[in-house]
Amino acid sequence: MEINNFTIWTEKYRPKTFSEVKGQEEVVKRAKAFVEQQNMPHVLFAGPAGVGKTTLALVIAKQLFKDTWKENLLELNASDERGIDVVRVKVKDFARTRSIGNVPFKIIYLDECDALTKEAQQALRRTMENYTQTCRFILSCNYSSKIIDPIQSRCTVFRFKPLKKEQMMVIIEKIMHAENLKIDLDAKEALYEVSEGDCRKVENIMQSCAALDKHITSKLIYEIASVARPKEVKEILQLTIKKDFLKAKDKLLKTILEYGLSGFDIIKQIQKEIWSLEIDDQKKLEMMKECGTAEFRLVEGSDEFIQLEALISTFALINK
Repeated sequence: MEINNFTIWTEKYRPKTFSEVKGQEEVVKRAKAFVEQQNMPHVLFAGPAGVGKTTLALVIAKQLFKDTWKENLLELNASDERGIDVVRVKVKDFARTRSIGNVPFKIIYLDECDALTKEAQQALRRTMENYTQTCRFILSCNYSSKIIDPIQSRCTVFRFKPLKKEQMMVIIEKIMHAENLKIDLDAKEALYEVSEGDCRKVENIMQSCAALDKHITSKLIYEIASVARPKEVKEILQLTIKKDFLKAKDKLLKTILEYGLSGFDIIKQIQKEIWSLEIDDQKKLEMMKECGTAEFRLVEGSDEFIQLEALISTFALINK
């Protein structure tokens, strides 16, 4: 995929066969069995972003239909087109016609279907029933709880997990050698920490870093990803524990401005670092509770800096 001679790595390194899909062995095994039988039920892919849901759907289509996979696959992103008209018009028109080739059905892939309205999901339920002979649905979502029960009961559910560290390292090494990059060991660790098991995020960060420098360091990764170094966040917490509130406040403000962080970003990082502090477990629990309160207030529209200062001041009081 070329856009102004700039290759998007998430497409360039997208797996094309089942063996290339990393980190989802059980899910891949079941999908491969369906392809070998040239038959499959409606399926629901549920799991976090960037772990291979769309990739596996495309691999299934390519392995089933071979050269005619594009003609037999309708791919829709429900977060863009989430109304009932999409189901009634686009989906039904595609489902009505027979497939090209030996496989007796087409595939409709609905990405981010947890963004569909309840009315659209009800319409989709009837469409899934009426066109079972000519069409199979692959529904993809981050949260299966947002899909109505009648649709869930009509699907075989495939649950995807975030990629483990060793699986992510294989992907990083593959791209590193293919693109002639030099990545430090601590930079690889930083990539995994920043991505949180999201392969797409890793590829995007690596491409952004490579555009600046072929030698990728942890400092460059944290700057590109707009994430503070764990060490700096821990320093802020340690200053609050030592009751040096003014220094903690200045360090917090400097970190937010330096990395361009939002209130949500820094609270999420603070929450992670609390567990590594060498303090009483009861105090850790109280600090975690305050993180939740601060995040709720930010969701409600409170001022970020006031809430963050209130948060670290509460930490200082907890550890007095």
